[in-house]
Amino acid sequence: MIIHPQEITGLVLAGGRGTRMGGVDKGLQIHLGVPLAQHALERLRPQVGALMLNANRNLAAYQAMNVPVWPDELADFPGPLAGMLAGLQHCGTPYLATVPCDTPNFPPDLVAHLAQGLMDSNGDMATAYTREDGELRAQPVFCLMKTSLRDSLRTFIVGGERKTGLFAARHHGAKVIFDDPSAFANANTPGELAALQITPRPP
Repeated sequence: MIIHPQEITGLVLAGGRGTRMGGVDKGLQIHLGVPLAQHALERLRPQVGALMLNANRNLAAYQAMNVPVWPDELADFPGPLAGMLAGLQHCGTPYLATVPCDTPNFPPDLVAHLAQGLMDSNGDMATAYTREDGELRAQPVFCLMKTSLRDSLRTFIVGGERKTGLFAARHHGAKVIFDDPSAFANANTPGELAALQITPRPP
């Protein structure tokens, strides 16, 4: 048994405050001539059956990317879990794959590996991990989850929790290890975004 791409909706998370980027809307910052969020959508598109985007500002600019755009249902930018919940609320497939907008070089086979890990573990979600300096490091915003986790996630957030990794730890799931940690390099600051312009990676 396998999970087909058509059973998976991909969600790009672009709903944060962009604090370390100076408060700008991070998903609209330009990477290799294209907004970061658009770049993430196009990298995710071949891996899933449908796409959508989570954003809380500049909604018209995101809607121009021609995918459904859903803001957080919870106020005050509670973090990526709120974006995931918005995605689950509007997901029409059995599975939701999530990626942040600020990591443009994530693996082109990300979702396939997460799906395999989910099936192998017979779990509810699969989370990406990298191995750095001999230790496993979670990449918790890169995950694949069953849409049936929606109510559990809502309860978790309403209870005051905000940590993506803690939510994953509370559910039976898979740790899927990716060999190249540089594929998960993100642009939290203007300097990190500038560095990504120097070493573009193939799609």
